[in-house]
Amino acid sequence: MSYSIEISRLTKAFGALTALNGITLEILDGEFFGLLGPNGAGKTTLIRILTTLIKPTGGSARIMGIDVVQSPAKVRNIIGVVPQAMTTDLDLTGFEALDIYARIYGMAKKERMERISELLAMVGLTDRAKDLIATYSGGMRRRLEIARGLVHKPQILILDEPTIGLDPQSRHAVWELLRKFRSIDKLTILLTTHYMEEAEELCDRVAIIDYGTIAALDTVTGLKKQIPQKDAVLLTVSGVDMAKAVEWVKTVAKVTSCVASDCDLIIYAEDGAMAIPVLIEGLKNLGAGITKVVLKVQTLEDVFIHFTGRPIREEEVKKVNFLLGAGVPSKWGR
Repeated sequence: MSYSIEISRLTKAFGALTALNGITLEILDGEFFGLLGPNGAGKTTLIRILTTLIKPTGGSARIMGIDVVQSPAKVRNIIGVVPQAMTTDLDLTGFEALDIYARIYGMAKKERMERISELLAMVGLTDRAKDLIATYSGGMRRRLEIARGLVHKPQILILDEPTIGLDPQSRHAVWELLRKFRSIDKLTILLTTHYMEEAEELCDRVAIIDYGTIAALDTVTGLKKQIPQKDAVLLTVSGVDMAKAVEWVKTVAKVTSCVASDCDLIIYAEDGAMAIPVLIEGLKNLGAGITKVVLKVQTLEDVFIHFTGRPIREEEVKKVNFLLGAGVPSKWGR
């Protein structure tokens, strides 16, 4: 296997605060990899190290085999970055924002014009290319910033909370855009997020990061298999001996446990949606009447709670510093 990003025992301390504590992980070529965690978990610190903005206290990080500390200029040439904050200049047009960025990377005029035209079409901004960015919506600005990060044809795209603050429609539009670019350009993508749905929808593998350490790392399916909580099916039944019903339910394939509470059967299964028709048919054969069916599907949030002990939605919403990112102590640049 070939790795685009290799991180070994990476640490970063800001005085007495340890933002990263010995992180080790490897990201495969062409992989869509997610870092899931709350504000202050260390996600942005890790991104700032990988993008050569700050140096680690210890350990190492390599991008396409290049050490981020020893050869930062080489690293910058092969990565594209979409920071958490909106950083496009509002006084520029969409075309100008991409053109300036392409010039920074030394792209020749013909190559610049072709690439910019291609990217504007892909992000749906061709008709707005000559308009000031100040007139763009938040979703349009974010799409433009993704195009800007890809203008020099990088091998790796790094995105730090790319959909934070966007409405659901714009968020889904960004997801589709990322899928499209990954398919066309065969990119390796590293995404940080605290949106469960975003990680579940986009990522091949997910690392849960909390208090500067990796709490868990696997595919979304693999992470779900690691926790005892499964899909929960609640069936309200009548006209059947509950003890016999429980005994039968436990014989159904993929059912992991079943308990009775008054007129309810609480059933845990590896695939609740697939189990429901079998359960209903079998219970009816036992003479049961079924008046209510409720399915709670196992989610990535269940995984997060299992490994961190708290739901991410309870995290305090930190003020965003538009230069440093959410939850970042300004004096440290975390």
